[in-house]
Amino acid sequence: MNPTLNEPLAWSDSMALGHARIDDEHQHLVALIARLQQAADDELPAALRALSDEAMAHFAAEDDLMTATAFPPRDCHIKEHDAVLATLRGVAGRLARGEHEVARRLSAELAAWFPAHVQHLDSALSHWLCKLRHGARPVVLHLGDDRRRAGPDRRDAVAA
Repeated sequence: MNPTLNEPLAWSDSMALGHARIDDEHQHLVALIARLQQAADDELPAALRALSDEAMAHFAAEDDLMTATAFPPRDCHIKEHDAVLATLRGVAGRLARGEHEVARRLSAELAAWFPAHVQHLDSALSHWLCKLRHGARPVVLHLGDDRRRAGPDRRDAVAA
């Protein structure tokens, strides 16, 4: 998924992790990234502030979960969260000086970054949390396209 300014980020079930609270928060972050992508110049500061506030709260909650459960790659994951928050703060400062284009570039970068972050780093966290609690990885049911649900071991069962 590589959204552009003309194609706002949209929630996809490929981002679902099987952890209800994290999935709900991710859906909200996706909506805020899309809002930033579509904001008019005078709406950019409020859209960026809303996204920054939500990202700060969400990342803090994830960071706490990783620390409390001794998630092995937590340091790398936390550093990525810190880098995103630092970028959001930096862009907010530039936006306050009237640099709208930097916020537009940020929105496009976040739209490309977020799904990958969820599918790689956050999915590992979700697996870790589910394994600790239930002794197994999470199960996420995807309703709709049978090819997506078939998985690599059932490709032959789905007509091309």
